[in-house]
Amino acid sequence: RLFDAILEQRIAPSTRLTEESLGQTFGVSRSVIRRVLAKLSHQHVIILRPNQRAQVAAPDAQQTRQILEARRLTEITVVQLACAQATPMQIRQLRELIARERDCIERDQRGPAIRLSGEFHLQLAAMAGNAPLAQFLNSLVPLTSLIIAQYEAQASSYCAWQEHVAIVDAIEQRASGIAVNLMTRHLDHLETRLLKHH
Repeated sequence: RLFDAILEQRIAPSTRLTEESLGQTFGVSRSVIRRVLAKLSHQHVIILRPNQRAQVAAPDAQQTRQILEARRLTEITVVQLACAQATPMQIRQLRELIARERDCIERDQRGPAIRLSGEFHLQLAAMAGNAPLAQFLNSLVPLTSLIIAQYEAQASSYCAWQEHVAIVDAIEQRASGIAVNLMTRHLDHLETRLLKHH
């Protein structure tokens, strides 16, 4: 819920957050908030510094470019591994995730739509069965979602789900070369959209 609030800009970039105020906002204890902030800080969405309030990250254009560079390299390997070993049930789970993403877009639930779009990539990484790769992406994908939310405040045209469908189709057919091309194009499109403002 906190991540969705950040993605929907209900908590603005570089806002300084206190455990107390967040606890009141979400009706939970400070220890719960502390755990959530720790998780989001592992994902680089929240910056935690000793003796300072937690802060929402605000990556610049250079960081954005570097994040997407790292993602391209990693996710090429992820789709190759997924093509080699995805089970029918995992394919079905990916399709369900895309359906939920599409549903959120149609209902104009921007935060959850962006988050689910990222979840698609994380689930793909989990399917690849390489824990270090999945952990690495878990430090890049939520941050990418944050950048999408910050850069594309006006754009309602966030329709990556069609590209996600094409990637799953290729994985289902074990068409590794096609899946790699689609993933690369998908992340290229994302970079173009995110950096056109800079």
